[in-house]
Amino acid sequence: MTTTAPHNKACDLILFGTKGDLARRKLLPALYQLEKSGLLHADSKVIGVARDEMDLDGYKELVEINLQKFIKEPLEADVLARLKAKLQYVQVDLSKEGDYQALKSVTDPKKRIPVSYFATAPSLFGNICKGLSAAGLSAEPARVVLEKPIGHDLASSKVINDEVAKYFGECQIYRIDHYLGKETVLNLLALRFANSIFAANWDHNAIDHVQITVAEEVGVEGRWGYYDDAGQMRDMVQNHLLQVLSLIAMEPPARLDADSIRDEKLKVLKALRPINVSNVQEKTVRGQYAGGYVAGTPVPGYLEEEDARPNSKTETFVAIKVDIDNWRWAGVPFYLRTGKRMPKKMSELVICFKPQPHNIFFETYKQLPANKLIIRLQPDEGVEIQIMNKIPGLGETMQLQQTKLDLSFDETFKSQRIADAYERLLLEAMLGNQYLFVRRDEVEHAWKWVDGILDAWKVTNEPPKPYQAGTWGPVAAISLLAREDRNWDE
Repeated sequence: MTTTAPHNKACDLILFGTKGDLARRKLLPALYQLEKSGLLHADSKVIGVARDEMDLDGYKELVEINLQKFIKEPLEADVLARLKAKLQYVQVDLSKEGDYQALKSVTDPKKRIPVSYFATAPSLFGNICKGLSAAGLSAEPARVVLEKPIGHDLASSKVINDEVAKYFGECQIYRIDHYLGKETVLNLLALRFANSIFAANWDHNAIDHVQITVAEEVGVEGRWGYYDDAGQMRDMVQNHLLQVLSLIAMEPPARLDADSIRDEKLKVLKALRPINVSNVQEKTVRGQYAGGYVAGTPVPGYLEEEDARPNSKTETFVAIKVDIDNWRWAGVPFYLRTGKRMPKKMSELVICFKPQPHNIFFETYKQLPANKLIIRLQPDEGVEIQIMNKIPGLGETMQLQQTKLDLSFDETFKSQRIADAYERLLLEAMLGNQYLFVRRDEVEHAWKWVDGILDAWKVTNEPPKPYQAGTWGPVAAISLLAREDRNWDE
């Protein structure tokens, strides 16, 4: 039997692009899990929208096939039946305004809040908003959820946001960054602001530097045309890495509400020291993977992938030294690193504290290593603290070794299933909570900073440095830290 939270109102969740990869892999499985947890309102509808002709039974069958494919555990018949009972399907050519009128037959804004999810190309966002408005599905409390990328630079992001803003107010717009839905990213708020041990030592007085790594084993996976226009800077740094950085670096918000949190994140983005032609070579490293081995399997280089252009200068790896010009972080560099065809899939934050100023254990341990707080986002979500400890035993001298306190979410919360980021983000959008979504001014300040780097790369016109697939990127990425006597945590 399902239970429904009292603040949960019935919604018409309209999935534009319901046959696309994102919907099949992430959104439909997320809806199944929400139904299983009793978090979908009993009267809510899930309305799939695509341009293909298909009857409702055909859509229900397609949904079931995708759930079987992308959900690891066996499907529960009663949960599946409840979800399928909520399904509707509407055929819409997104470029034809008149087609959107078909949504009127399956929606009811007086009884259910329209929540439209745009799992489509951003170039279609304006058409969809116009069509929704014509169909009477844009008035408050209607909401729209926008997938990234919001443009490919500041100018194009403004065009897209302006088109959406013609029909929806900022309070109705939910811009997705799925990293903000990850359990361990959210745990940053708890770690920082619920624990005095960290809150009192979260600045330049205690912290030496910060590392943020998002590594992928995969290559371009058949998306060479799309990826070559974007590159790793636009695909990962502008959104995921800068959002995580802003959560690490922001000041304590006055309250735990959407605008209080987003106001503080925005201050961080505004404080990022610009990177331009004058400093781009010392602050950034661009790389492009060549052929090699990942997990013992031979893989082609980027220029050898299907549909590749042999003269492409698109980066598949980026490392950046970021400086934040404010009182809290003066002199504390943030090192960002992300790339494809790395040795393993890993997303990790490392807070490296300053070493002890005086070592009384020098006779047995000549140089004490600094403490580290490691926050693992994937694949093994958890928090780890590296500290020094005495080795048990008798003797004249005290022997030390580096040990770790490890809070693995799987081990510590065995009875709790770790929800996928899209489950949380879909639920929050249906509930009307914006704190995990990105505000327009955040998007634009992130683009402004990233555009400076992209423009500088264009001026210098240097090709990306090659690195063998299955390694941690170009040698120059090591030098980015090594010249200041630091090294990547691996």
